Amino acid sequence: MTIETPSQEVAIAQCAELAALVAQHTDSKGDGAHATAIAPLEFMKQSSASIAMARVSEPIFALVVQGKKEVLLNEETYRYGVAQYLMISVDLPMSGSAVKATPDRPYLGFKLKLDPAELCDIITQTNPGIDRKENLVRGWFISDADPPLIDCATRLTKLLDTPQDIPFLAPIIVREIYYRLLVGEQSEAIRQIATSGSNMQRIAEVIKRIKADFTQPLRVEELAEQANMSPSSFHRHFKAVTAMSPLQYQKQLRLLTARQMMLAENADATWAAYQVGYESTSQFSREYARMFGAPPIRDVERLRVS
Repeated sequence: MTIETPSQEVAIAQCAELAALVAQHTDSKGDGAHATAIAPLEFMKQSSASIAMARVSEPIFALVVQGKKEVLLNEETYRYGVAQYLMISVDLPMSGSAVKATPDRPYLGFKLKLDPAELCDIITQTNPGIDRKENLVRGWFISDADPPLIDCATRLTKLLDTPQDIPFLAPIIVREIYYRLLVGEQSEAIRQIATSGSNMQRIAEVIKRIKADFTQPLRVEELAEQANMSPSSFHRHFKAVTAMSPLQYQKQLRLLTARQMMLAENADATWAAYQVGYESTSQFSREYARMFGAPPIRDVERLRVS
């Protein structure tokens, strides 16, 4: 049995207040992501346990304020609940679903898009010139949110009730959230997001290249050269950051894009397979079923009726 510390008890109580605020801004809306008047901030709502939806997640700070969430990354499952947050520092193919949610008590989340340039500026101001040894760090993690961090999220949400204050105060509070993350227990991983020339940044740049050219054959040696690493070192760092190899990353991008094409454009599986770079439709169908749990046609039909 997990024993909550006094700090965790305070954090959970704070999340109850924050959940009430988020509910005010999402009660009249359906399930899904809801943008706010504060550009990087959106709220998540899910009123029932949902089918895991895969997509490429950008760098975010995502705090659960009510319910429980599950994310799947390359066949590994991670769960987090109230007063815990998911931090993603690079673009990652990831599935997410609410696993504790009802119409009366929906899953509610607070999500903030991250700006590496802003993080870099704060690092420069708070720890100028500090030389830190780099270790292998993941491009995502789940951690407990402490009371000062949740207080920042609450104050940022309250600004939505006074829109005239948003232009001046929202950037200040967002910077404070970044600061709280940088001095928290995952500071090393967060610091590498914004440190110029860090292994994390070099892998992030390679990821951008893979995303831009994901339909083309992958040449790992060229990617390693771009990252200024040996092929073996590049492979090790890439897998540490993304939990998958470059080829697995490219495959997931292809399959996610093909799925989106079939859903949005009513395209057939053969056409979608060729559009994303597959030369064999049978290979496409096998890998699609392995990733999404059903062949393309059945999976798309299931999504359309869910």
